[in-house]
Amino acid sequence: MAKEKQPLMRDLEQGIELGENETRSGHAGRWSEGLIGPQSPKHGTVHKAKVVSVTTKPDSSSRSEISGIWPSSFSEEYCCIYRVPNRLRRVNPEAYTPQMLLIGPLQHSKKAEALELSKTDSRYLDYMNMELHKKKYLNDIADIYGDKIVTDLMNIIKTDEKFIRESYAESTDWIKSEEFEEMILLDSVFILWFFIQAETNQNIRKGEDIVFWEPCLATTILEDLILLENQLPYALLERLSKKFFLNLTTKDTFRDIILRAFKVESKIKEEMKFRHFTDLVRRVRVETLGLTEETIRKAKELDPPTTIKSLHNADKLDSAGVKFVNVDQKNELSLLIDFEDGILKIPCFIAEDNTERILRNLMALEQCHYPGTAFVCNYIVFLDFLIDTEQDVDLLVKKGVIKNWLGHQESVAKMVNKLCLGLVEFKSHYYDIATRLNNHYDSRCNRSIATLRRVYFKDLWTGTATVAAVVILLLTLIGTVASVLQVTQSDDKSPPAPPLA
Repeated sequence: MAKEKQPLMRDLEQGIELGENETRSGHAGRWSEGLIGPQSPKHGTVHKAKVVSVTTKPDSSSRSEISGIWPSSFSEEYCCIYRVPNRLRRVNPEAYTPQMLLIGPLQHSKKAEALELSKTDSRYLDYMNMELHKKKYLNDIADIYGDKIVTDLMNIIKTDEKFIRESYAESTDWIKSEEFEEMILLDSVFILWFFIQAETNQNIRKGEDIVFWEPCLATTILEDLILLENQLPYALLERLSKKFFLNLTTKDTFRDIILRAFKVESKIKEEMKFRHFTDLVRRVRVETLGLTEETIRKAKELDPPTTIKSLHNADKLDSAGVKFVNVDQKNELSLLIDFEDGILKIPCFIAEDNTERILRNLMALEQCHYPGTAFVCNYIVFLDFLIDTEQDVDLLVKKGVIKNWLGHQESVAKMVNKLCLGLVEFKSHYYDIATRLNNHYDSRCNRSIATLRRVYFKDLWTGTATVAAVVILLLTLIGTVASVLQVTQSDDKSPPAPPLA
C-alpha cells in the first residue's frame, strides 16, 4: 500500500491533474478509503470535464491576476455574496473561515496554497481531501446517470456564467472562463449530491461515502455551507437540481431538501425567496418579526438616526421591576422583542459551540447587503446592552431567556460583548423598546416598588415573615392607640378636684 501512495502524492505536489486510470485509494489522511468506493468504477468523467487539480494556480494570462479587487461595475440586481469586511473579520477570523469545505470563487485562491500550508495546518489537508471528494461525486453521478447529465450541467453553467460572476461583490476576472466553469461545476455537484444523499432515500453510494460514515464530517460541511464567503447563488443550484430530479424517485423539491437539512422547514413561508444559504438562515429569523413589505420598505428609507445610545443592563432593569419572559419557547430563531406593563418579552438565546459562527456571518451579510434593515444586528446589539457581566447572564438564564451550553456564564457574556465589535449600525428596530425601558428604569416609583418586592417579598418565607411583622406592628399600634384612648376617657370621667380653701 505504501508504494501506491507515491504516484498520487507526487501528482499532488506537482499539480498534475488526476487522470482517468489513476487510483485514488492511496491518498494520505483519514479520507483515503472514502475517495472512491470499492465497487465504484474509475469513471472518465473527471477527465472529460477537464476538472482542475486542487493546486491549480491562476493563469498569468487571466484578465486580472489579483483576487479581491472590486469589479468595474456593480450589479445591484444580482450581487449578494460578499467578502467579509476586515473591520469584522479581525475580531474573530476563524468565524468566517471554512473548516474543511471551500465553495465558490472567493475561496478559490486558497486551493493554490493548500498543499504547502497543509504541512503546518491540517485544515488545508481537509481542503485538498474535499477537492478530491468533489471529483468523486462528479464521477458518481456520471456513472449512475450517464455522461449526458454532466454535459447538461456544464451547459447551464456556461449559459449563466455572467449571472454567476455578477453575484459576487468582487471581481472574478482573475479566474479564466474555463477554470471558473469547472470550479462551479464541481462545487455545485458536490452540494447537490451531498444534500440529495443526506435528505432523501437515494442512498446509492451513501454507504461508501466517508462523509456519512463520520457524522461530525457532515455536520461540519453544513456549518461551512452557512458561511457568507462560501456561497453559490441559490437560483443556480435550483436550476441545476432539476436535471438531478428528473432521475430521482422522490416527491421532494430541492427547496424541501434544503429546508429540512437546515431544520427550518416549518419556520418559513412557501413564497419566501432567498439568494443563498446564508440569506436563507437570516430570512428565517427576520420572518419571525411579521413585517410587511411596506414596513420593510419604510425601514430602508433615510430617516433620522434611531440607534440605541444607552440601555441599562439586565441586572439594573431587574432592580427597577422589569420582568423577563421567554416570548417564544418553540422558536429559538425568533427576533421578536416587546415591552409592556413592566414585562420584557424576548426570545430565548441559545449559546452553543456554533452560535458565534452563524451569527457573525448573518451580521456580516446584513452589514454588506441589508444595512437599512439589519434586524439580526439590531437584535444582537440589544442583547449586548442587556449583558455586561456574568451576573446578567445568570439572571437571564434563571428567567429562561438564555440557554447556556458553553459552560461558564462568563463565556456567554464575553461572546455577546464581542459580537458587536466592528458593527456599523444605522438604525435599530428596537429603538422604541429601549426608550421605554430606560423611562421605566428612571421612574423612582418603579425602583422603590421593585426594591420593596426584592427585599421583603423575594420568596414565600420572607414574604410571610414580612406580612407577620406588619400584622404584629399594626396590632401593637392598635393596642397602643386603644390604651391612650382608654386613659383619655378615664381622665374625662373622674370628678373635678375640690376648690382650695
